[in-house]
Amino acid sequence: MGIKRCKLGTKRQLRLLEFFVLEVTARSAADVLGIQANTAMLFYRKLRHLIAGKLAEAFPEHGEFEVDESYFGGARKGRRGRGAVGKVPVFGILKRGGKVYTKMIVDASSRTLLKALKSKVLPDSIVYTDSFGSYDVLDVSAFKHRRVNHSKSFVSPKGHHINGIENFWNQAKRVLRKYNGIPRKNFYLFLKECEFRFNYGSPKQQFAQLRKWANL
Repeated sequence: MGIKRCKLGTKRQLRLLEFFVLEVTARSAADVLGIQANTAMLFYRKLRHLIAGKLAEAFPEHGEFEVDESYFGGARKGRRGRGAVGKVPVFGILKRGGKVYTKMIVDASSRTLLKALKSKVLPDSIVYTDSFGSYDVLDVSAFKHRRVNHSKSFVSPKGHHINGIENFWNQAKRVLRKYNGIPRKNFYLFLKECEFRFNYGSPKQQFAQLRKWANL
């Protein structure tokens, strides 16, 4: 990863790590520490690469999962949500009682979503979705498909819901909103930052995990 190759002492790197966890921007952190903004931004970028690499090490699991797609991007007139022009489509998989996994996708077709799901969820698992047509393929797949029709209710009469993954989308969009626009080429790294923050709980837990990963 090369975190220690930054031209900063360990003490300042730990301070930057603290600022990152607390969602302080790189420019503000640099101002407080009296260092160049580019140095802080480089450190933050290295942290995001580290996070993305570590999260990619996860293997497929068995259990109960909530899945959903969402669309990220700046404010734009016209259609919103599924099919919105210029937005970045993202697929999310949340294991109930576990962690969330996100993946940028080219589209929300049945083929694309099923392929992404198979990469992280083992056969015979229970998969909860909304009533989007692309999920119909799950009815004839190796998964046990449960769905909720959001046009009627957020929880089906049988208690099916995807509130957990929708909570993640809300949190991720809150985190990303403060950056006031992210270049598409860098979006993946910021998405993985959101995934990390959701999966690793409190700032104290996040700091401990990042310090371990970065060997600081």
